[in-house]
Parts: sequence; C-alpha cells; structure tokens
Amino acid sequence: PMAGTKARPRPIVIHGITHAHAALAAARALDVPVTLLSAPGAAAYAGAGWFDQVVKLAAADHPGANWLAVLDCGDRAGDAMAALRHGLKAIRFTGKPGERASIEAMARKQGAQLYKSRAQALDLEHEPDAHAACTEFLSSFKTS
Repeated sequence: PMAGTKARPRPIVIHGITHAHAALAAARALDVPVTLLSAPGAAAYAGAGWFDQVVKLAAADHPGANWLAVLDCGDRAGDAMAALRHGLKAIRFTGKPGERASIEAMARKQGAQLYKSRAQALDLEHEPDAHAACTEFLSSFKTS
C-alpha cells in the first residue's frame, strides 16, 4: 500500500490486532496515511510472523487504508535478517555499522525499507480507547 501518496504517513505504535484495527479504521475514515510501528525491539519477543499476521489480518478488514508496517528489530542483526527472510517490507535496525551494511544489502535485494531512527508516534499501549485515540491523533493531520 502507500503507493503514490504525498502526505507523510503518521506513526502509530501497535501492540496487537485491536490496535492495528483501530489505526487502519481511522486512517481509512480520515484518508490519512499511517505507519504501523511495532513496540521497540518487538522482533525479539513477538517475531516477524506474528507482526506480519497482525498487520495482514487488520489490513484485510480495512481495504483502502493507506499504510506501511515497520517491525522494530532493535540492534539484533539476527532478528532483522529473520524479518527480511520472512518477507517484511520495512524494518527498523540500530545495530553496529558492519552488521548494518549486510542488513542494508539484504533489504535492498528484497526491495525492503530499512529505518534507523524511530519517529515520535502515538503509542496505543495505555490508551483505553484505541479507536478514539487514533481518530483524534490522525484528525490533526487531515488536509482537506
């Protein structure tokens, strides 16, 4: 998704399927692109397969939502490689320069995006109403 969009995607940290649904529903309703971010270092404890499934299941229910999903692999090269092997199209990796070069090469070969920094984002972890939080957050970026 994300093809041909001019607006900068707004980052929302998701911790599960409910959060992914809330973010994508609000994104679609408001026509604002979003980046679904995993929690910092989530690749180590949740894994690429889990993250991929959460995003795919939520996206299937919100066709037309404009999104990108980024799995945070922290500084763990093995997790970053596993995420790319799984087929994820965007990851965050903060490892050593030598490791970063090989991860960058692998990402490039697969047409995946590699991020180092982490944007300021709406983190849904402590939001009692994820949908309301996403709607309010994304409403402030509405252009029309």
